[in-house]
Amino acid sequence: MDPVIVVGAGPVGLSLALALARLGVPSVVLDETPGQEETRPARTAVLRPDTAAFVGRLGCADALESAGTRWTAWRIMRRRRLVERVAFAPRTPDDAAGPAPASPVHLPQHALTRALRAALAREKLAEVVTGSRLADLEQDEHGISAHTRGPNGTWWRGSYLIGCDGPRSTVRKLLDIRFPGRTAVERHAVAALRCELPWPGEALLHRSPPRQGGGPGSEVSARPLADGLWRLDWLLPPGRELVTPDALVARIRDSLAGWSGTSPAEPGTGSTGTGPDGDDNRWHGPGRLVPPYELLDTGVHTVHHRLARRWRQGRAFLAGDAAHLLGALGTQGLDEGLRDAENLAWKLGLAWHHGASELLLDSYQAERRGAVAARLRAADQALPLLRDGRSVRWRTVLPGAARGRSTLLTDGHLGRGPLGAPPVYARTPLAPPAGPADGPLVETVPGAPVVDVAVTASDGSVVRLHDRLGQGLLVLLVAPGTTVWDRRHWQSAGLMPRLTSAVAALPMSAELLVTESYPGAAAHTVLLVRPDGHLVTALAGVRPEEMTACAEAVRGGAHGRGAGAARRAGSEGAPVRPAGAGGPAGIGGPAGPGTSGTPGAAPEIGRSDSSGVPDSFDASGRSGASDGAERGGSGEGTTGVDGATDAGGALGAGGATGARWAAEGRNGGAEGGGTTGSAGTAGAPSPVDPVGTSMLHSESD
Repeated sequence: MDPVIVVGAGPVGLSLALALARLGVPSVVLDETPGQEETRPARTAVLRPDTAAFVGRLGCADALESAGTRWTAWRIMRRRRLVERVAFAPRTPDDAAGPAPASPVHLPQHALTRALRAALAREKLAEVVTGSRLADLEQDEHGISAHTRGPNGTWWRGSYLIGCDGPRSTVRKLLDIRFPGRTAVERHAVAALRCELPWPGEALLHRSPPRQGGGPGSEVSARPLADGLWRLDWLLPPGRELVTPDALVARIRDSLAGWSGTSPAEPGTGSTGTGPDGDDNRWHGPGRLVPPYELLDTGVHTVHHRLARRWRQGRAFLAGDAAHLLGALGTQGLDEGLRDAENLAWKLGLAWHHGASELLLDSYQAERRGAVAARLRAADQALPLLRDGRSVRWRTVLPGAARGRSTLLTDGHLGRGPLGAPPVYARTPLAPPAGPADGPLVETVPGAPVVDVAVTASDGSVVRLHDRLGQGLLVLLVAPGTTVWDRRHWQSAGLMPRLTSAVAALPMSAELLVTESYPGAAAHTVLLVRPDGHLVTALAGVRPEEMTACAEAVRGGAHGRGAGAARRAGSEGAPVRPAGAGGPAGIGGPAGPGTSGTPGAAPEIGRSDSSGVPDSFDASGRSGASDGAERGGSGEGTTGVDGATDAGGALGAGGATGARWAAEGRNGGAEGGGTTGSAGTAGAPSPVDPVGTSMLHSESD
C-alpha cells in the first residue's frame, strides 16, 4: 500500500510521521524549506504533560530534559501583591500522582523541531524530502496524488495525505476549505534574555504592574527556560502600533526594575553590564536597580483565532495550524496540534494495515474539531471580561461558578478548566454501546484521558501507563496486591487466564496490563484505553462480549466497513522512487497524476465535545454568523498576516532591528483574505461548528 504523505515539516508534521512509523506505516514528509531550523530563543513552546509524554514516546525524551525546563511553581501578581501561587509536583517518575499538578515543559521551538527531525532520520519507514513545495492535489478511490515543485518536484502517490503546512496551508486552499475566524485577537511583545529574577524556576503572570501604568489591560509574563534564560511577554494594546527597539528595551528595563529591590544608588553607578545599545542596563528609574541581563532575541507575536470548516475531505486531512489557530489567554496552539497528530496517527495506522470504516476516519474531525471549537469558545467568552474591563456578571460567563479573574486568567497557562484542560471526547462517534447501568466505576469519565498510574506489563516490568500508549488498545486490570506475587503465579491465578483469553480474542491488537490501584476503581475493575490515552469504558470484572463490542466500536465498526477493497493492505503495488531521490527503498515515490476522483466530504459535527452548547449558536442564540475569512487562495491579508505591521522594528540579537515573528505565516499569521462572509438565517441551527459563535466573526462585524 502507498505511504502516507505529510505536507509540512513543523513539529506537528514531524510528530505525525514519527507516530506513523511506530505503527509500521511508511510516510513521506514534503518540506518546502531547506531543512534548517532558524535559532529563535524567543519563539518557545509550552507542552502540557500529555503532549510532552507523547513527544517523549516518539524518541525525544532526552531533548525535552536537556533543552526544556519544568517550572517549580506558577505565581500570579496584581500590582505589588501576590494573588496566587501554584506549586508543581516535583519530578519523581516513580511516585504516584499526587494532588499537585504536573509542570508543563517549556523549551525553544527550534530545539523541539530539531529533536523531532533527528528522531525521524533514524526511522527506516519515514523520509523528509526538502525543497518540495506542494502545487496540486488529485485523489481517487484508490489513493491521493500530490504534485510538488522545486528541486524534488514530481508527482507523489499516497494512501492518505495530511496538511500540516501552517496557517497559510496550501493543502487547505487546494481543498477549498474555508478558514473563518478573528485576526489579531491579542498582540504580545516578546523577548528572550539571560538574567536572574527573584523567583528562580518559577513562572510569573503580573497583572497591572505599577511601573507600566498599572492599567487594567497591562500584563507581563515571565517564564523560565533552560540555561538561565527567560521569555518575557508584554500584552500590547489593540491596534497596529509599531514596537520600536527603544520601546521594547524600555519595557524590559521597567519590568526587571519593578521586580528587583529598591536601592539608593545614583544613576550610572554600580553597573555590571551594558545593554545592546551600549547604555548602562543596570539602572533605570529613580531608586530602582535593573539587574544585569543579556538580550538574545525579540519579536512581536500576534494571536489569531480561526477554525477550518472541515478537517477531512476524502483521503486528505488537516492538522495543526492548517486546521486551527488559537493562543489567547495562555492557550497553546502547538499543544492542540500535537493532540491532532496523536489522534489521527492510530486511526490512519488501522486504516493502512486493516482498512477502516468511514466512521473511524470521520471521528478525527468529530473529536478534534469539537475540542478546539470548545477551547476557542471558552476564550471568546472570557476575553471581554478579562481584557476589556467591562462590568459583566461572572455568572453570565461561568454559570454557577465563583471564580476570580486571576484564577480564570491562569487556567490557560496551567492547563486546567475549559481554557487549558486536556480534551474529553464525551460525544465521540467511537463510543461503545451502552452497557448495564452499573454507575461510575472510576473517577475518569469515558472519553477523558486516563491517569498515569504505575502498571505491570506481561514481561513483569513495572512502567507508567502513559509509556505504553500509541501502539494499540490497552486493557488495564485493577488488582491490589499483585506486586507482591511472582509474575508466574498471578498470571495463572484468579481472573488472569480468562482475561488473557478475552484480550487475545479482541478484534484489534491489545496489551494486557495490571495495576495496584486506579482512582475510584474497585478491585477487579477492567479499563479499556484507546491508543491516544482516552478511556473507552470501565467494566466490573471480565466481560468478554462487552470488551469485544468496545474494541469494535473503537475501530469504527465492522472490519473495513465502507472502506473498499483498495484500502486493504497490499492492494497497491510497490511505489516507485523518483529518480535521484535518496532514502530507503519502499518508502514511496512519485506516481502518475491518476484520475481525479470525487472526494466525499466528511459530515460536520453539530455539537462540541465538552461545552454542552450547540456549536451553531452563541450565547444570544443567533446562528449563521458571517465567515469572516476567505476562500483560501487570494492572500489579500489583514492585520498581522505577514508581520509587516506587527514586528517592524523589533530588536534582534546584538541590537539588529527588523526581527519578525510572523514572516511567511509561521508564527500565527492569519489566513489571507479579509472579506466578509454572508450571514445565515437567524434562529436556524447550522451543521457547521463555528457559524454563529461569537468567537468566529468577520472583521467588519
